[in-house]
Amino acid sequence: MTNILDGKTIAKKIQTQLQEQTKKLMLKHGRPPGLAVLMVGDNPASAAYVRNKERACAKVGIASFGRHFPSNTSQAELEETINALNQDQRVDGILLQLPLPEHLDAVSLLHQIHPDKDVDGLHPVNLGRLLRGEPGLRSCTPAGIMHLLQEYQINLSGQQTVVVGRSILVGKPLALMLLEANATVTIAHSRTQDLGELTRRADILVAAVGRPQLITSDMVKPGAVVIDVGINRVSDQQEKSRLVGDVHFDSVQETARYITPVPGGVGPMTVAMLLNNTILSYTKRYS
Repeated sequence: MTNILDGKTIAKKIQTQLQEQTKKLMLKHGRPPGLAVLMVGDNPASAAYVRNKERACAKVGIASFGRHFPSNTSQAELEETINALNQDQRVDGILLQLPLPEHLDAVSLLHQIHPDKDVDGLHPVNLGRLLRGEPGLRSCTPAGIMHLLQEYQINLSGQQTVVVGRSILVGKPLALMLLEANATVTIAHSRTQDLGELTRRADILVAAVGRPQLITSDMVKPGAVVIDVGINRVSDQQEKSRLVGDVHFDSVQETARYITPVPGGVGPMTVAMLLNNTILSYTKRYS
């Protein structure tokens, strides 16, 4: 029988712990941790993510300093805002909600965020610290996946692990974190030949490629641990839309030993790690 890796329940547990921690920090330092989420434009998915993050902040006791900019906002205005937030003593974390409108240079803007306030873990300094195995803020989705595996006591040492996807958001940083945990890691992607032959060898299989239900049961080793990072909106024959992952859940759950659902798997863990990173950044300033 397949076990569900319940990210929603574990994320709630983390948030409860962070709430207690925040209360103690408030008493000690006289202010709450602060997070600024910057959103540009009216992307409905981004708006939903930002609302979730702000609600989660409120539950834990983190102050929100978010800003919502119109689609035609200039690069210079955003750079000015980020620089002001870098200097703002009330703000411990800055997150730039992606994707941005096409006229904006997201990479340049991410580089403007001070590494110690980069709660998304995407600044070159933080990625360099990850590569070197040094302490630093880690990318939220990969960190959430690692925490979920740890919570369910899934052994990684020596395990054959295949990560399908090579993005800077998930695939690359996750591969480094898995290597640090002594897994044997292979990265696959859209140009990989005979993907199924590769994925069938995996004791732990991570799908993070953004293709709806790409991974089917014939591509999964019996007894494997399957982590589904994908969030894809699809429509059925009646034109009703629903969220599915990069894994064909119904078929793969018959084969896998553990599997994450979509929604309710990796997504809540990502938000929990964002809150955790904000509090880490806060405590570092007082250490």
